[in-house]
This record gives sequence, structure tokens and C-alpha cells, in this order.
Amino acid sequence: MYNFVIALYVFAVKIASLFNKKAKLLIAGQKKTFDILKQNIDLQSEYIWFHAASLGEFEQGRPLLEKIKKEKTEYKILLTFFSPSGYEVKKNYPFAEVICYLPFDIKKNVRTFLDLANPAMTVFIKYEFWKNYLNELKTRSIPIYIISALFRPNQIFFRPYGKDYRKILKNYNRFFVQDENSKQLLNKHGIQNVIVSGDTRFDRVYEIYEQRKDLPLIDKYLSKTTDSKKNILVAGSTWPKDEELIISYFNRKPDIKLIIAPHEITENRIQAITSQLKRPYLLYSEMAESTVAEADCLVIDCFGLLSSIYRYGDIAYIGGGFGVGIHNTLEAAVYNIPVIFGPNYQRFKEAKDLIAAGGGISISNAGELNSRINELLACAHLLSETGEKAGKFVCQNLGATERIFKEIKAIL
Repeated sequence: MYNFVIALYVFAVKIASLFNKKAKLLIAGQKKTFDILKQNIDLQSEYIWFHAASLGEFEQGRPLLEKIKKEKTEYKILLTFFSPSGYEVKKNYPFAEVICYLPFDIKKNVRTFLDLANPAMTVFIKYEFWKNYLNELKTRSIPIYIISALFRPNQIFFRPYGKDYRKILKNYNRFFVQDENSKQLLNKHGIQNVIVSGDTRFDRVYEIYEQRKDLPLIDKYLSKTTDSKKNILVAGSTWPKDEELIISYFNRKPDIKLIIAPHEITENRIQAITSQLKRPYLLYSEMAESTVAEADCLVIDCFGLLSSIYRYGDIAYIGGGFGVGIHNTLEAAVYNIPVIFGPNYQRFKEAKDLIAAGGGISISNAGELNSRINELLACAHLLSETGEKAGKFVCQNLGATERIFKEIKAIL
């Protein structure tokens, strides 16, 4: 049944590639994988294979990858992605010797991939359960680890009809999970090789925080205001529904300034944002020493700055919570500011825990957004205390990378 489903999935992606850019990149990229391996794998070296589904998982596993690269220099790194959103952004990542797409989980692909790559160890990040890859790795006695994993009772492995799927979990040599609930769930189903190590995402967010970029034009923009006491609201990774709520609030609040960075940066998306603004705004791409002018809203129309921009905020709003799910809340929380997001956060452990720690706030509609921001801005102590709780939450969860590396180093 599994192989039949995979075959249908491959067929669907190939059809989608005729009119979908992302699917087209995936198919084209996978066609190059075996040539990339043939040309770049050094047969005299040992490789540790890291696999990330997409960019988010890569960033989550990056601290461990770079720790191994630094401490275990005798090994080389093979890095694979499934999604174009990971590969196309990180195909020139300097800490991996070989980077390519992971071919579809078809037995012939799996055997060819492993014949060419022949990794000494495999590290999957968070959610990757490709049955044929796992079975073949186990058959070849290649150690398999999964890091920052999170398991929930409603996953197929733990359903009454999930026995066959649960068997593939037996292939892993060790599970490094985020929390005790995941460990207990695995233990309940006979899987004992589990270590609660935490989430490496916290370590990565803190690294980004320490490496934050200087943005002198934004410093100058924020200083050019007739009222230096204006509060700054940073809205990051926003989607249309987020922008509708945030901009509506901003248009009616002359005592705040807004920095907004949409998740997708296209001419149409930027136009949709600016058309809603009823107060002076400026696009980041138009900023220069000679053109920085007083404006109440700065629209970030380029990539790569958001994680550094959060430091300018008194409050952060994280987008995605009115769609498939919120984006990275921790990148804002690390700056000791309150973090607000929409209602769809239940699949994100760090968001639920941030709320429990007192540093995160979920809203479901415009009224709730307005009242929660107003409450924070009306009370300096509440604003500061909520922000401190957010930052403390991040700091209290650091260290997963070191815990995992200690275990893996003993094996290497």
C-alpha cells in the first residue's frame, strides 16, 4: 500500500510540474541528484548525511550540522532537501560538501542513492519518515538518528490501524525528542531508544540573535520622527489576513510606528499592503541616506532582514496564524518583546509553551488584537514583563545541540 501511495504521489507531482513552479523545480532538481553524487562524492571520505524536508527543518538542524563539522573534521557532510524552498535557498551552503535533492522514496531510487552516497551515518530532522529509505539504511547497517523530533498521539504511527507504519520507527538507532510527552508515547509503543534532548531550533535562534545585522538605515528611519516616544510594532512573515488586522489597527493609532515584512515578496503582495495604508509609508528598497524621510510605516520588500529587524520592536506580531500555521515565533521572542500571533498555533509546541511562559499571546480576531496591544502599550510594566518572559523562555531552552552532539560524538 505504501509504495502504491508513493507512486500516486510521484505521478501527481509530475502533473503539477506542468503548471506549478515549485513542483517543476522539484522534478528538475531530482533528475540531477545522481549526477551530483557521482561527480562530488569523494569515495575516500566518510560522509554524515543530513536530511531536511525544507528550509525550516534545515535551520533547526543547522546548529548540530555545524557543530559536527567543526568538531569532527574527519567527516564530510552530505545535505539533502525534499522541498525547493530549502534547496534553492541553501544549494551553496558552505558547510556541506555535497548538496542535492532527495529522490522520491521509490525502492530503485533509494538503492541508487545509497550506493552512490554510502553515508557513515544519517541524521533526519524533526519529521522525516520515508519507509524505503529507512528500511534500506537499516539493511545496510547505517546508523539512523532523528533530532528535535516531536510525536503526538494522533499521528498515524499510534492509531489502531498504524501498526505497519509504526514498524518503520524501529529502524532508528536513536530518537532525540523535544519533550517528555514524545518519549512516553514512544515508550508506550515499545520504543525505548529515546532521549529527551530539547529543540535545536532554540540554539539556532540564539545564534541568529548573536549574529544580528546592523541596519543603519532603519536606525536612521526610526530616529526621524517628531515623537521619539512612539512604540514600534514589527509584523513579520505576514499573510493577507494578518495584514488586514494589523494595518487596520495601525491606521487608527497615531502613537505607533509599524514595520511590516510579508512572507511573500512580490509586486502584487507589496501593492496589496501599501494600498491599505492610510498613513505615510516607505519601502525598504527605496531607503538611502538621501531619501530617508519621516514615515509611519516601513514595508520590508526584500529577504534576509527580518530576524535582525525584530530587535527594533516593542511588540512583535508573527504571521501565518490565520492560515496553515504560524511562522517562527522564537526569532522575535529572543529580543525580550511580547509575541502575538493568530489562532492556528496548536501544531507548534514552542508557541504553546511560549503562551504558557507568559511571553506569547494568541488572538482570534481584530477585537482581540486591538485590546491586547492596547493593554500592553497602556502599561509599561506589563509590556516589559511580558517581553522578559518571552526572552527568558528562549534562554531556558538552549542546549539541545550540545546534548545531542555529546551522544553522537561517542558513537562517531
